[in-house]
Amino acid sequence: MSRPTPVTTGRYAPSAPVRELTVTSADGAPIHVEVHGPEDAPAVVLAHGWTCSTAFWAAQIRELAADHRVIAYDQRGHGRTPASPACSTDALADDLEAVLTATLAPGERAVIAGHSMGGMTVMAASGRPAFREHAAAVLLCSTGSTRLVPESTVLPLRAGRVRTWITGHILGSRAPLGPVTPAARRILKYATMGPASAPEMVEACARIVHACPRTVRHAWSHVLASLDLDAGVRELRVPTEIVAGTADRLTPPVHARALAAALPDCRGLTELPGVGHMTPVEAPDLVTTRIRDLVTAHVRAQQPAVPAEESA
Repeated sequence: MSRPTPVTTGRYAPSAPVRELTVTSADGAPIHVEVHGPEDAPAVVLAHGWTCSTAFWAAQIRELAADHRVIAYDQRGHGRTPASPACSTDALADDLEAVLTATLAPGERAVIAGHSMGGMTVMAASGRPAFREHAAAVLLCSTGSTRLVPESTVLPLRAGRVRTWITGHILGSRAPLGPVTPAARRILKYATMGPASAPEMVEACARIVHACPRTVRHAWSHVLASLDLDAGVRELRVPTEIVAGTADRLTPPVHARALAAALPDCRGLTELPGVGHMTPVEAPDLVTTRIRDLVTAHVRAQQPAVPAEESA
């Protein structure tokens, strides 16, 4: 069965990168990377979530690439990055370190934005040398550090062992998602998006999620089910903002609030009424603005002024 391709029109259609490269991670795994925008512009690095790909950031890339160098990469087994038997938070951190080292100059700083598992990648890498060298600020979107399955509200049941057990089996299912049908869109919208999500948002997300191989989806579900990155949160010492949707069933706002309380330098938590788990797609302008503002405050503001004779 052929896998769905991303949408080809509208703001959620991926744009062509300026260049593509393959980065080698610590264990030799190849990581697909795309670079958009001017090479001499301030840098933004985007890490997508579970079952997604670089296409998930299409709206942010389209807007930011006008005056930023936007670096987006596919997590292991997702998009154009091959699957790997190594599925762990350490592997996620290795991959982000490899991307930062390969795409940024020594000492160059960037804003790093992570959605869902991408945010967990940031937490896992927070104490790594390459992360500390290159991270100027962070945006965490719809993510959490621990207790993902017990806190999930995908099932409308009272919290407890029964809900946790059933939720774990649903999220960890090996079943194929199949083609993107009307029924599939309804299920995906219920589980991952807010009730007011526009059809084009649902279509874009459905195509991306259904393109993820079921073996990859299953393998990473086990990592997420046993996640414990609280120590990584405490090591995330750069200025960090959080965006979360109040209708998020996969990582409900309890996670965002816990992160805000634990982060050493939390610069704000924005809770979006009625928005679900797919915040960069459901609230594209707000997420893009948050990234842009972090660049202005923590990357552009730190750049040395150009001497008058050089700027003449």
